Amino acid sequence: MLVYPEIPPTYWSFKYALSFIRKKVSLPPLGLLTIAAMLPDNYEPELIDMNFMPLTDEMISQADLVFASAMIVQKDSLACLAKRCKSAGVPIVAGGPYPTSFYDRIEDVDYFVLNEAELTLHRFLNDYEKGHARHIYMDKGKPDITKSPAPRFDLVKMRHYGSMALQYSRGCPFNCEFCDIIEMFGHKPRTKTNQQIINELDMLYNNEWRGSVFIVDDNFIGNKHKVKQLLPEIANWQRQRNYPFDLFTEASINLAADVELLDLMSEAGFNMVFIGIETPVEDTLLKAGKKQNIKHDMLDSIIKIQNKGIEVTGGFIVGFDTDPPDIFDRQIKFIQESGIGLAMVGLLTALPNTQLYRRLEKEGRLLQDSSGNNTHDLQVNFRPNMDLNTLINGYKFIIKSIYDPKTYFDRCLVFLRNIKPHQNSSRKVRAEELSILFRSLFKQSFTAYGHHYLSFLFKALIIQPRMFPEAVRQAILGHHFFKITHEILAVDDFKSYAKSITRIYVEKIREAYAPFNIENAIIELKIAKDKFIKELQSEYHKIDEDFRHLVEDSLESVESSLNLYYSQWLEALANA
Repeated sequence: MLVYPEIPPTYWSFKYALSFIRKKVSLPPLGLLTIAAMLPDNYEPELIDMNFMPLTDEMISQADLVFASAMIVQKDSLACLAKRCKSAGVPIVAGGPYPTSFYDRIEDVDYFVLNEAELTLHRFLNDYEKGHARHIYMDKGKPDITKSPAPRFDLVKMRHYGSMALQYSRGCPFNCEFCDIIEMFGHKPRTKTNQQIINELDMLYNNEWRGSVFIVDDNFIGNKHKVKQLLPEIANWQRQRNYPFDLFTEASINLAADVELLDLMSEAGFNMVFIGIETPVEDTLLKAGKKQNIKHDMLDSIIKIQNKGIEVTGGFIVGFDTDPPDIFDRQIKFIQESGIGLAMVGLLTALPNTQLYRRLEKEGRLLQDSSGNNTHDLQVNFRPNMDLNTLINGYKFIIKSIYDPKTYFDRCLVFLRNIKPHQNSSRKVRAEELSILFRSLFKQSFTAYGHHYLSFLFKALIIQPRMFPEAVRQAILGHHFFKITHEILAVDDFKSYAKSITRIYVEKIREAYAPFNIENAIIELKIAKDKFIKELQSEYHKIDEDFRHLVEDSLESVESSLNLYYSQWLEALANA
C-alpha cells in the first residue's frame, strides 16, 4: 500500500481554492506513482492519498508492506502513520525528501529506502523477499532516468485532483546556497527522452484527463538544448488534440533571454512558469549564489515572459544576512510592479544538506530543524543578522500587504495588461469554467472583499476579455491567499495575546501580596484567572479548525501556568 501523508493547509496547498473547482487536492503524489511502476509484477500496489482518502486500521492490517513518501512539511502525518503501522504489525518503508534528510531522527519506520529509488528500491525488495532486509538503503549516485518507468497513473482517482503531474528532468546547473535540489539531484540535469514524455502525455490523455499538467522539474530549462528538441514534439502533440492540456512548470529567469525558447514553450501550451526570484537586492543574490538573476533586469525579464503569453508566479525570501532595512518595502514594490499574483514569500530556512546549512552550522548559528513550512511557521531555524522581531514583523507586513484584497487584485490587473496570449494557446472557455464562474460569483461577491472582487472582474473583462477565465482563476486563488494570510496572522496574534495574559497575571499576583484584604485578593485572583482562561479559549475558537493545532501548545501552557501561579500563591499565603 502506497500512502501519501497529509499536507497541512499552507499557501501551497490551495485548499480554499479547490472547492470552487470541485477538487480535493492540488496534485497527485508523483513519486509514489513512479515507485508503483518500479514494483515487480507480482506486487499489487494500491494508492492511498491521506489528503482526501480515509486510512483505516483495517486497511493497514490488510497490507503486506506500506510505502510512504514525505516532504518535511508532512513529518507529523508520517510519524502518526508509522505508529499505526507498528501497532498493526505491518512493516513500513519510508523514502522521499524528508526521510532522506532526517532518517536518523524518525521513529517507528522499519526500512528507509533513500535517495533516488532507481538505485535503492530493487536492492531493498530483493533483500526483503529473501528475509534479510537492512534498515537503511542509500545511494548518492545519479541514475539514468531514461530507464525510469512511466508513473502508474491508473492508480489515481483523477477526478479529485486539480492538476496532473509528470517529470522531464532532475538536477539544476545553478548553485544557490539555500537550495537542496542541487544536493539531491546534482548540477547536471538528467532528462527523459522525448518519446518518454510523449508516452506519458498519451497515458494522461487516454485516462481522459483534460486541463492542467504540471511538469514538476525544479528547472525545466536546465538543459536548454534538449528542451528545445522536446518542445516542438509537445506542440505537435497538443495541436493534433486541440490543446487538451494547460502546461506549467518551474524554470530559472534566464528563460526571458532566450526568445526562441519562450516561443517554443508558448506554442507547446505552457501558460505559467514559477521562477525563484528571491529578492530584488543584487548584493544578496550574489552572496546567495543566485547569479543568474542579476544578468538582466528582473522586472524586464518577467514582462518579457508575460508578453509571450506565459504567466509568471514567483518565490521570494526574506531573512538573508545582507537584507537591507528597507527589504520589506522593496519586496512589496517589486511584487506589485511585476504583476505576479501568486507571490510565495517565505522566511529563509536552512534545509539539511545545503551550503547554507553547512555555513550556519560552522558559524554556530543553527538553532533547530526546519519545519518544512517557511510561509506560516513564523520562526527561523537559525540566528539571523537582522533583529528577529524586526524580521518576523517585516514578514508579516509583507504578506498582509500583498494579500490585502485590493492590493492583490490591482497586481492581477498589472498581469492582465502585460499578458499577450499566444494564438495557439489552450486558453479558452470550457463548459466547466462557466460553473466555476457562477460558484465564484455566488461565494466571493458576498464576502468582505466582494466589492474589490467585482470591480476586478469588471476591469478584467474590459482589459483582456480573452483572458477572463484566467482572471476568475486568479480571483479564486485570491480567496485562498486571503484566508491563509488571515489565519497566519490570527495564530501569531493568539500567541502574543497568550504571552501577555501570563505577564499581566503575574503582575496581579505580585500586587496581591499586601497583608490587607486577603480574602478579597483570593477571590479576585481566582476570578481574574478564570476570566483570562475563558477569554483565551474564546480567541482559540475564533481560529479556523485547520490552524488550531498551531496554538494548542500556547493555550495549554497558559492554562496550566495560570492555575500553577494561583495555587503557588495560595500555598505561599498559607505558609506566611
